[in-house]
Amino acid sequence: MEIFEVVQPGFLTTVQDGGRHGYQQYGVPVSGAMDSYALIVANLLLTNEEGAACLEVTLLGPRLRVLADTAVAVTGADLSPALNEDPLPMWQAVEVHAGDTVSFGHPVSGCRSYLAVAGGIDVPEVMGSRSTYIRSRLGGLGGRALLAGDRLHGGPVFAKTPRRRLPPRYIPQCQAHKELRVVLGPQDDYFTEHGIRTFLESEYSLSVQADRMGFRMEGPPIEHKSGADIVSDGIPPGAVQVPGDGLPIILLADRQTTGGYAKIATVCTVDLPGLAQAETGRIVRFTEVTQQEAYRLRREYEHTLDDLRQCLGQDS
Repeated sequence: MEIFEVVQPGFLTTVQDGGRHGYQQYGVPVSGAMDSYALIVANLLLTNEEGAACLEVTLLGPRLRVLADTAVAVTGADLSPALNEDPLPMWQAVEVHAGDTVSFGHPVSGCRSYLAVAGGIDVPEVMGSRSTYIRSRLGGLGGRALLAGDRLHGGPVFAKTPRRRLPPRYIPQCQAHKELRVVLGPQDDYFTEHGIRTFLESEYSLSVQADRMGFRMEGPPIEHKSGADIVSDGIPPGAVQVPGDGLPIILLADRQTTGGYAKIATVCTVDLPGLAQAETGRIVRFTEVTQQEAYRLRREYEHTLDDLRQCLGQDS
């Protein structure tokens, strides 16, 4: 069923889901939503599968004509979503009807919104995922961002969508200053003690060289012992590479599967959704935690999701 016609595509609007897992050994990036929490919540609000495909809207969003009665949910950044020029409430399921217009205005906080639709966005699966990886023209709608005139299909809807609203305690807050918790390694021994202190005690800002592949940071250079190069090895989400210029790069959803620069640390998984909402110029600090602490944070995050599932399930 056709659900949207793209009137204006916005700055960068792509189809993303929970990611393309199981193919990194072949050099295929995971991709998927940059803010995984916002994707999960948007889908839960509409009783979709948690990893169902949504539209990831970056900074300046699209203008969409609704082609069929359905329900939508907008989560993540506040990019001034509107329904027929009136504010569209975020973090809740909203009914829309054929002939309506869904649009986005100026950014208020954050930089990536997620527009979910009942039944999910229906594009062909490629390697088990509908996510768009633009560099290889893989997945999504022809492997590219949306263009004016595109028509999007929705998946099957088996029941009327309940009027779910996310309780305020589960809505993340956008912070002007961001602490990123990291586990040092796997190549922290490639850096001098002074370099590691610099990394952990300095402030860094997000440069204009930031995209779905990674965020390049600006700040004091981090000192290597004898060079940045290593034998290429795997790159997890949140890996912090430090090339020869000493400036860290945080690798994210569209990261390459392997890399040949030393990685001083890895950002804890629970901090990646908030990082995905960082705008150019955002100041961050890196704070060391142990592996055990990182595991504890992850367990707390999973417990929060379990509570959220139960809470929203009671509203259905």
